[in-house]
Amino acid sequence: MTRVIHTGDTHLGYRQYHRPERKRDYLDAFQQVVDDAVAGDVDAVVHAGDLFHDRRPTLDDIMGTLSVLRTLDDADVPFLAIVGNHESKREGQWLDLFESLGLATRLGPDPVAVGSTAFYGLDFVPRSRREGFEMDCGSHDCDHAALVTHGLFEPFDFGEWDPTEIFDAADVEFDALLLGDNHHPETAEVDDTWVTYCGSTERASTAERADRGYNLVTFDGDVDIRRRGLDTREFVFVDAELGDGEGVERVRQRVGEYDLEDSVVVVTIEGDGEPVTPAAVEEYALDRGALVARVTDHRESAEETEREVSFADPDDAVRERVRELGLSSAARSLDETVRASKVADSNVDDVVQSQVADLVEDGDPEAFASADPVPDEDEAVEADGDGDHAAEPAGDEADAAGATADGGTVDDASTSEADDSETATTDGDSEGQASMGEFL
Repeated sequence: MTRVIHTGDTHLGYRQYHRPERKRDYLDAFQQVVDDAVAGDVDAVVHAGDLFHDRRPTLDDIMGTLSVLRTLDDADVPFLAIVGNHESKREGQWLDLFESLGLATRLGPDPVAVGSTAFYGLDFVPRSRREGFEMDCGSHDCDHAALVTHGLFEPFDFGEWDPTEIFDAADVEFDALLLGDNHHPETAEVDDTWVTYCGSTERASTAERADRGYNLVTFDGDVDIRRRGLDTREFVFVDAELGDGEGVERVRQRVGEYDLEDSVVVVTIEGDGEPVTPAAVEEYALDRGALVARVTDHRESAEETEREVSFADPDDAVRERVRELGLSSAARSLDETVRASKVADSNVDDVVQSQVADLVEDGDPEAFASADPVPDEDEAVEADGDGDHAAEPAGDEADAAGATADGGTVDDASTSEADDSETATTDGDSEGQASMGEFL
């Protein structure tokens, strides 16, 4: 028998809402997972990628992670992991550093036996490298086998890769596919193999309303997958449906029905009623002890609904001009982020910086190749819909779209609000690079 904790998408270092308290929350959640592993006397902790939120974690993030991993090492609990899309780099990975210190095992095509189970690993594979995918796995003599990887897989609605392609390429009969990337726990069976997501350990967007946790997986003849919850910072979701004549006071009344102390308050406004200034509601929540307050008004004004859009509209004119420029997919992606995306203005610089770093790191020359100019609207639709030439979304961009591409996450499978697109700050990157430059 083998019993392991299957976790992932810990996103250490994410300074959500630009608050240091939120950055600490991600490390605390990972510490809880490790403490549960030690207390539960499991055979290993298996991490399915995106240990870090960014491929350039600060020295503080690295030291905090080392401290948590030492807890496992002191208890003789192995830490087995693969590299996700958020943290992936072209050269040495941070996971290699932890392995060199004896604190982790980077899973790959050769089996790592834990109890009666052989564990294999596959780092995140971008779409551009999936055609003709091959995986030369070593043989094993264990009772069970499991593959740990990161990505958006079928049969789930958000899936973009058929897991049977991996099964066929690996030529190993896997009992389970332990996945990261989607931040919601999901489990299904594909060709007698259990395919399961453990979900994230902390909320990375407001789409993640359910409690956070991890999977406890037991291999003993059959595969048993059970959910375990984590005690994370409270998110208070307030849905306000306004009727005729109702406005900010009604929204405040709804917010006041909850205990807000040290919580993240997320208010959504629907219905009719009067216009509501978000700042007035956010200030009300903060005065009552909330750590963070965010308000999104989903209503459209009558003017917006009835306004006739024509090419005389400035936005349409800009879009038409951009199509005529023949920009590369990388340039179009950056233009979309700066000009037309839902990323909050205060976060655009961080998101663009992350996108550019990802594009350079991936080194895909096709992303920078000029496209043929699109002379008219019909051809523009066809070109814009050609996913083969679209740039892979950067980590935070994918979170904002509801998928960890990066995807990241299918948060994520619904779209997150603009405030959730905030990227982790990179304060202190230079210090971390100076100390451990060989891993950058």
